[in-house]
Amino acid sequence: MKFGIFYEIEVPKPWHERSEWETYKQVMAQVELADQVEFDSFWTVEHHFLQEFSHCPAPEVLYGAIAQRTKNIRIGHGVRLLPFPYNHPIRAAEQAATLDLICDGRLEFGTGRSITRDELAGFGIDPDKTRELWEEALDIVVGAWTNEIFSWEGKHFKIPPRNVIPKPLQKPHPPLWAAGTGPETHELTGRKGLGLLSFTIMVEPEELARRIGLYRQGLKECKPAGKFVNNTASTFTMAFCAETNAEARKIAEESILWYTRQIVVGFEKFLKGECLYNPSPVDKADLGPTYAYTQQAAQVDMSNINYDYLIDHDLIIVGDPETCIQKLKKYQEAGTDQILAMMQIYKIPHQKIMDSIKLWGKYVIPYFRKEAKQQAA
Repeated sequence: MKFGIFYEIEVPKPWHERSEWETYKQVMAQVELADQVEFDSFWTVEHHFLQEFSHCPAPEVLYGAIAQRTKNIRIGHGVRLLPFPYNHPIRAAEQAATLDLICDGRLEFGTGRSITRDELAGFGIDPDKTRELWEEALDIVVGAWTNEIFSWEGKHFKIPPRNVIPKPLQKPHPPLWAAGTGPETHELTGRKGLGLLSFTIMVEPEELARRIGLYRQGLKECKPAGKFVNNTASTFTMAFCAETNAEARKIAEESILWYTRQIVVGFEKFLKGECLYNPSPVDKADLGPTYAYTQQAAQVDMSNINYDYLIDHDLIIVGDPETCIQKLKKYQEAGTDQILAMMQIYKIPHQKIMDSIKLWGKYVIPYFRKEAKQQAA
């Protein structure tokens, strides 16, 4: 199993005039350390308008800085939003190719379509069209990377013949990924031959195993969207490590429950057609089947969810190194090839995050590397 460190880039209130500057400096220091202790990859989201929850609207800018501060860790879009006008696919192709050159071919190109009213309404995007916009844009990105002269005539985009430059360093192109939330998206990701970024919340390992199974089934029937198949299943989870379970809980409990609540409440607002800046519905709340997972997750009763519930149901990976190892084994048994561990959660202090990264590097990652070598032998 491989290990990625994952970021929303949360900036809790109360803010001061340098809150965001301070947070970005901390993120860069954390990723430098993650590179040194041999995390395999670093990922961030692309989100817009989501105050406190995610101050990361321009990940490609951050990635340029990370590329110059690290040597080995791979740099992943988790994800680049492809529905226009978030990003025109030609601009997405240009930016990603430039980044791949700058980081010496370490780019992982994850893609997605967005899942909040604040963002979709802010850019004037119809939620019912996000999937078809994503699919067409992905085809354009691949075409722009792999053809000297590229043109396109489709439903949403018309592009005259052009040489889209630069081309990525990795040939034929960087690995392609897609965000999967609901079961149907897991299967679709497999059928397109894309790596899976399983961004599920409140999903126990047993259900995760079923969803990864759907992804593997889709791979058997895939018609790759790219020039090769990426058959890696990655899973997102909140993670934090301390010297003892009691210390880990004391440091992380408030922040983990805050994040969980934000996700569930966000899904509720999405279904009602509400957004942060306008509590009345901004567009129709009757969504099609492509957002079925949102409807299921919004039904979670947060009054019954506490820290003990999350730990007991293996919904988070928090504790001392041995506890983290044992919980990671369950994700491994569910079919996860790579864990995407989010440690920068709400109010967890920077130094505590650094300490957690060090503990993963000293105990957790070496345990699974040693296990992999033993199995290979």
